[in-house]
Amino acid sequence: MSGSLIQIIVFFVITALIGLLTYIKCRGHGHSKASETKEYFLAGGGLTWIFVAGSITLTNLSTDQLVGMNGNQMALLAWWEFAAVIGLIILARIFLPVYYHYQCTTTTELLEKRYNNKHIRALIGLLFFLGSSLIFMPAVIYSGSLFMINMFNLDLPLMYVATAFAIIGALYAIFGGLRAVAVSDTYSGVLLLVMAIVVVILAMVAIDFDFSGIPAERLTLIGDADSPLPWQTLLTGMIFIQTFYWSTNQTITQRAMAAPNIKEAQKGVYAAAIIRFIIVPSIIVVPGIISFKLYGDINDAAYGTLVGDVLPDWLSGVFAAALAAAVLTTYNSNLNSATALYVCDIHEAYINKKPEVAKLGGIVTAILTVVSLVMVPIYAQAESIINLLQQLYGLLSMPILSIFIVGLLFNNVNPYAGITAVIFGVLLYAFFSFVHAPFELHYIHLMLVTLICCIAVALGVNKLVFKQTAQWRGRLVDAD
Repeated sequence: MSGSLIQIIVFFVITALIGLLTYIKCRGHGHSKASETKEYFLAGGGLTWIFVAGSITLTNLSTDQLVGMNGNQMALLAWWEFAAVIGLIILARIFLPVYYHYQCTTTTELLEKRYNNKHIRALIGLLFFLGSSLIFMPAVIYSGSLFMINMFNLDLPLMYVATAFAIIGALYAIFGGLRAVAVSDTYSGVLLLVMAIVVVILAMVAIDFDFSGIPAERLTLIGDADSPLPWQTLLTGMIFIQTFYWSTNQTITQRAMAAPNIKEAQKGVYAAAIIRFIIVPSIIVVPGIISFKLYGDINDAAYGTLVGDVLPDWLSGVFAAALAAAVLTTYNSNLNSATALYVCDIHEAYINKKPEVAKLGGIVTAILTVVSLVMVPIYAQAESIINLLQQLYGLLSMPILSIFIVGLLFNNVNPYAGITAVIFGVLLYAFFSFVHAPFELHYIHLMLVTLICCIAVALGVNKLVFKQTAQWRGRLVDAD
């Protein structure tokens, strides 16, 4: 039996097994009319801590991480994962108690309740929606397609593979809802983490555990001013990037809000933090470093090329199934979250208070799928997909985070002062990124500058334009 046939058989057997286990776990959870929205978008509040941890881990860990991080071919990128641990702790200790106190379906629902205004919720929901459709979803299917082509030496246009991922992912999101996404995330996640560790071990064996000859700048954890991650950025914008991503980003926090209670949700988040600290850093940098020694500077092709070389045929089929599942579930997660934002924050607020959630979700999902495919060629031109992702999302992250911070820490802030600050922040960061960066500052430093400016604008406009004085809140979950 040829190696290619073995790969294909193993791939389909593992993929079918994950689907079967997910179906068995999720069957019987219907969408009652009374709780259709909660079931479709929050799994009926029924995710145990194991599935919260698994879904959070795999929603974040996909080919955009494995391909993008390893594509930099340096150890420095591990700091994104170490810093993520702090972001997860902030989610568990600060934000989750507030979300559960206000019984939120979306993170943006908190803004409506804190500012007593549906328009600020809709604006931020729209920004998240655009971030998923224009940034994250196309990046995931692009990186997943690139990996599959490199790993199996496929003689296919990248858009063919991307289209297959997008269509299958869309069908999964339409018929599964969050429960199926979270369960399959967890099953796929266990397999993916195990296989990623195997890749690290086999890659080190391939170079006889000898890292000599690799330039020092690719092995250091202390980045200089010219590196993708100067060490000073760890003290400025990095912590706020992590706070935004893990604590306000609907795609991530939706999983933690789908537990039966706050304690179960926190257990899941802490478990995800432990996985991220112990396992993830090595799997997103070591293969890239080794690929530099073996192949030279090949950027985002590094991971797929290495995996294709070091894994035997039957294991590469297993790994391909795990990666395909990771691509699909990350894509599904973004689809489900973006749809939740549209349905809950925009459609129910302005068009129809009681829509047919599954039908409407299917329509929105189909539109998002087309949009994300149209964006794939743009990402194919990027030198480093992970750096491009971080820089693009900076347009949204700090302006959005600022309005959460103001809403959590202050009373008596006019919602239109907050909206003004968000619009100002998007324009400010766009100027920094595409026109002129002051003092040649790194984009992560500029994120902190943007955040501070947004908070100042919100409080200043509140005072000078709306004649309201913001009042410092005592405890975050005090009754209004």
